[in-house]
Amino acid sequence: MATVDVTIRGAGAFGLSVAWACQKAGATVRVVDPNGVAAGASGGIVGALAPHVPEQWNPKKAFQLESLLMAESWWAEIEKKGGEPSGYARTGRLQSLPENMLHLAQERGVNARTLWQGRAVWEVIPAQDGFAPMSDTGLLIHDTLTGRIHPKQACLSLAAAIQAGGGEIVQAAPHEGHVVWATGWQGLEELTAQHTRLVGAGIKGQAILLDYDARTAPQLFIDGLHIIPHFDGTTAIGATTERDYDEPFTTDTQCDALLAKARTAVPALQDAAEIRRWAGLRPRARTRAPMLGAHPFRKGEFIANGGFKIGFGMAPLAAEKLTHLILSGENTIPPDFDPIKSL
Repeated sequence: MATVDVTIRGAGAFGLSVAWACQKAGATVRVVDPNGVAAGASGGIVGALAPHVPEQWNPKKAFQLESLLMAESWWAEIEKKGGEPSGYARTGRLQSLPENMLHLAQERGVNARTLWQGRAVWEVIPAQDGFAPMSDTGLLIHDTLTGRIHPKQACLSLAAAIQAGGGEIVQAAPHEGHVVWATGWQGLEELTAQHTRLVGAGIKGQAILLDYDARTAPQLFIDGLHIIPHFDGTTAIGATTERDYDEPFTTDTQCDALLAKARTAVPALQDAAEIRRWAGLRPRARTRAPMLGAHPFRKGEFIANGGFKIGFGMAPLAAEKLTHLILSGENTIPPDFDPIKSL
């Protein structure tokens, strides 16, 4: 007889979030990961919970909006239960604004009033001094929907909440009850090996953590570069996107380029000391959408994978929706997230 209702394989953001949601719904849970909590991409340092632009609306963008809007109360409940900070805050974002993007940015601001349901704004504002992008136009884009999270600390916060609620987190255990595979890039490789073409892959990213305290400031997005002030007085810079690599977990000169770009774009970072560098593989499904739903090759089992760059932002609603499917059998997940779409 099973001693737990749900076994989750993988102790990253998706796996732990599903475990937490299942536990809240009354199920007993066990998370299994031979490498421990946040050993993969979820142990990174960037943590940008940034929305898609408010235009060309689709189910994926609507899903992300709902998840980002529920994040504040969701993480607060986790922190209260386990007693560990997640590093979450909805501090907003500033973006540089080139001259040729001004009209589009203003148009998106109009769209946001409707698409974001009046619960967040996207606006063009005057440039400012201090911790902000330099601006040739004298203007910046500001939005109040973007949040930030400390990836590894968020996973530790989830783990503490799960254990406080009686859930288990172990390195090895047999399958019991419902089974969820949240095994990141390794899981995508296993799916590809069982199929006739690529299902997904690990995309390398490199990032840098600086000793610069701007913890209450908005995060910055400048020409593809995320600069994220964290709750602990550090600031993260990242990340590269590398499909081809020889050493998946080793940093190289691309980190040097990130740092140089950040110091040029934000003079306030010029003298900030470097704390450490990070490299890892983020799981990207072939469709680039998260994979949530029934496992295509393991009857009766489930998948939560393919978070890539939006995993932490999608995690609250993804976990709730997948939990509903697992425990009730009712599927309310967007069809584009069905794992079969990536086959």
